[in-house]
Amino acid sequence: MRARRHTALARAVARPLHGERVTVGVIDFEPLTHVCEHRHENKQLGLVVKGAITMVIGGERRELRVGDMYSIRGGIPHSGETGPDGATVVDVFSPVRSDWNETQRLAVAEGRWP
Repeated sequence: MRARRHTALARAVARPLHGERVTVGVIDFEPLTHVCEHRHENKQLGLVVKGAITMVIGGERRELRVGDMYSIRGGIPHSGETGPDGATVVDVFSPVRSDWNETQRLAVAEGRWP
C-alpha cells in the first residue's frame, strides 16, 4: 500500500494510518539517527522490522533488533539511536497521534519496508 508520508522527526519519515482510537505508524529512520528524549500522552507499542535501534525508556537502555518489541506508557521519557543501517519500526499509539496531523506532508511513495 502506498501511503501519504509525514516528516514526524528529523531524519525519519512516518507513514501513519489513523483509526478512531489508535494510530499505526511505519517509521523509517536513516542510519545513525538520534531521537532526542521526549514524552507524549500516548501509550506506544512498537516492533522493529528492519535494522537496529537502541532505546532508552524511562532510564532503561535496550538494544533492539529485528523482531524485538517495546512498550512505553504515556508520559514516560524515551529516546533512541539507530544503528549504521538505520531502522524501520511499526508503532501503535493510543490515543490517536493527532499532533502528527501538524507535520509536513511529503509526496506519496513506498517506504523502505517491506
